[in-house]
Amino acid sequence: MNAVRGVVSLAGRSGPVDASVEVPGSKSLANRALVCALLADGQSTLTGLPDGDDVAVMLAALRSVDRIAGIGTDFVVTGGSGHGPLLPASVDCGLAGTTSRFLTAVASVNTSPVRLDGGGPLRGRPMGELHEALGVLGARVETAHPGHLPVTVSPGTMRGGRVRVRGDASSQFISALMLIAPVLPEGLVIELVGALVSRPYVEMTAAVMMTFGADVRIEGTEIVVAPRPYLPTKYRIEPDFSSAAFPLVGAMIAGGRVRIPGLALARLQGDARILVLLRDMGAVVGVDGDDVVTVTEGAASITPVDVDMADCSDLVPAVAVALGLGAGSSRIRGIGFIRAKESNRIDDLAGELARAGYEVRSEADGLVLGGAARPRSSRFKTHEDHRLAMALSLVSLAGVDVSLDDGSVVGKSWPSFFMDMSGILRLENERK
Repeated sequence: MNAVRGVVSLAGRSGPVDASVEVPGSKSLANRALVCALLADGQSTLTGLPDGDDVAVMLAALRSVDRIAGIGTDFVVTGGSGHGPLLPASVDCGLAGTTSRFLTAVASVNTSPVRLDGGGPLRGRPMGELHEALGVLGARVETAHPGHLPVTVSPGTMRGGRVRVRGDASSQFISALMLIAPVLPEGLVIELVGALVSRPYVEMTAAVMMTFGADVRIEGTEIVVAPRPYLPTKYRIEPDFSSAAFPLVGAMIAGGRVRIPGLALARLQGDARILVLLRDMGAVVGVDGDDVVTVTEGAASITPVDVDMADCSDLVPAVAVALGLGAGSSRIRGIGFIRAKESNRIDDLAGELARAGYEVRSEADGLVLGGAARPRSSRFKTHEDHRLAMALSLVSLAGVDVSLDDGSVVGKSWPSFFMDMSGILRLENERK
């Protein structure tokens, strides 16, 4: 299902909801599993892949070198160095940040140079820490704009060994290095300098790697990966908690009940913390078989919180929209680094919410929300950020009309978001 193009208008909705929302598979798990399968010598079967842009870029790159076959959500990947190049000579990453970082690392173990590029916003995102680490390990990294795309990466003398990486840089840099480590002759020891942000994503990477047979240990300030090759594996992608946050928070605002089928089976995602946050904010959260079910009384009953969200920062936009409607002041801390996401997720989010009448203030490391907002109808800028678009759509559940300047940005992670959320959100042309 393609994402809605152009302006999206949502009619204000008030009153409780009662909905069941299927969420896509985790793109974070999917891209990690695809890299492991590509580097394993043999055929791996992956099921439940989502259709967002990040995964689509990865699939397109692998198709172009005959490394993958399949349709829908089920694919077979032919991996290993004995079947020609791992990647094509050129990869257009579009706006897919995770994919661009992972494939930059894979390019360093390819048999020939790979040029990676992307759209304007992706070119603006920092990648210097990853480029520098690959250079230290022996890869040839060439770019006209140091630390940014476009970049050409060649294998050089990649053998592995030891490399230092800032822990407060993007966890995607660390994950990218981890993912290629098992095929390096000497393995890899990553020494983390400073505090590690987004630790759950690093732990997720290790868990996926170990499913494919890798030997990975996270020991204090070091990540140790042995030179033990990946094994072909059958792997099922679990439902995405980051996506599930939007219907769950939507019900928190509107009141009522929402069911997310299959979500209780998910085990590896740090964003599962949304369930703890919802309980802290006043929701009743339960499990019914394989499904997660929440019941809430609506925005007026939301309990304010003071919370560090460094380890689950993708949840911030949705949670902030809800907290600003609650009865008291809330603070979200530890998230200064999300200014370098697809958008400046602190200042851009604060600006859009203020436009709608929220009492909100951005700080160096987070947001302060005054609570008890009475939103007004607004046209929001999405800042080319899928999570801002999905979060800002939830403001319509406070009973005000909302429009987004570009609905297509949700295609990055959940192309059918507006259709799948039809039991909660109301597209303008569906107003009765």
